[in-house]
Amino acid sequence: MTTETSPRIDWLQDAGSTAAPEQTATSDMFGRTGSGPLSGLLIADFGRVLAGPYCTMLLADMGATVVKVESPDGDETRAWKPPVREGQSTYYLSINRNKGSISLDLRNPDDRQIAQDIAGRADVVVENFKPNGLGRFGLDYDTVAATNPRVVYASITGFGTAGGASLPGYDLLVQALSGLMSLTGAPDSPAYRSGVAVFDVMTGLHAAIGILAALQERHRSGRGQRVEVNLMSSALSGMVNQTAGYLLSGNVPSRLGNEHPSIYPYEPLATGEGDIVIAVGNDPQFRRLCQALGLSALSDDARFATAHQRSLNREELRPLLQEALSKRSSSEWFEALTEAQIPCAPINNVRQGLDFAERIGLDPVVEVGEGSDSLPGIRNPITFSETPVSYDLVPPDHDAHREPILAWLRATSRD
Repeated sequence: MTTETSPRIDWLQDAGSTAAPEQTATSDMFGRTGSGPLSGLLIADFGRVLAGPYCTMLLADMGATVVKVESPDGDETRAWKPPVREGQSTYYLSINRNKGSISLDLRNPDDRQIAQDIAGRADVVVENFKPNGLGRFGLDYDTVAATNPRVVYASITGFGTAGGASLPGYDLLVQALSGLMSLTGAPDSPAYRSGVAVFDVMTGLHAAIGILAALQERHRSGRGQRVEVNLMSSALSGMVNQTAGYLLSGNVPSRLGNEHPSIYPYEPLATGEGDIVIAVGNDPQFRRLCQALGLSALSDDARFATAHQRSLNREELRPLLQEALSKRSSSEWFEALTEAQIPCAPINNVRQGLDFAERIGLDPVVEVGEGSDSLPGIRNPITFSETPVSYDLVPPDHDAHREPILAWLRATSRD
């Protein structure tokens, strides 16, 4: 069997081409006929849990054909319950739409050959096994690239391939080791993790960026390459001002609760009913805040007139602001302060957050799939003016697409 890719994607394989011909409505092996910006790309998804599947779901939304290769036990997140929808893990459902699934036991020679054939035809391979974990199955980068030199092969690990190669790549461990947990919580509270696996998500985004950059280089040079990302590096990069602040000043940041180390007011403050977050980033905003609260004199007070002084004197400023805020509810202040162009927000729960996004016209909820099997999902955050994303396929049942995948392999083989 050869390693050539599907005829649908030949236009992407002409190095030096400056424009793609107009795309047709040809269906892929799963019946998707979208015209997204990545339509025609084939992605072999050996990822599992969160970082890899989140990356490939975003690419699938943009039109890529994603073959999700699962073990006989399935992606671990299929068992992560509750919550559930009709018995299925909502965790799994949240990150696996627009994909096809095939179950392969890589220890079985026949299944291993199928996996190698899929990787051999793929434009992109995504995996988040332990470093070189796929090597014993002939699915490592060097082996795949030997017969598929145009492949973009993205490896996602927890701590890279050097001294941290043996460490398990769990987001919670990275939150602890990177220092993020030391920054999360009140000054006198225990360290807390983020309410979301933030570094898994961030690493998935970094992987998607790296894949798209490597595809652009392949378009120019005709060569594929390996893309490596890891949770620890993504964490240190994603902590931005906190990690840079230490490098540039020597200051080790610590937990400040909801306060900001450099800006004030920039935290939740109590009102007559509920809390409201106020985020004042500059002096003109502070003057408008003082006017809206009936405290105009404060903006001329030397203790508070500049951002630096407000940060230094926050303990004196806070009770003055809270006294004024106590006269109205958080919802009333949200309307009044927003009208005055002062950054602020009530503290919503998740349902209220979705309701707010709907109210301001972001249309956050989409329908994935069609008919009685369709599911609600969260909209892909990227909007294209000419090549919109699509939501064609509900997250697949385990091994749901074995037959169309095998039929596609047979149709594209050439002895």
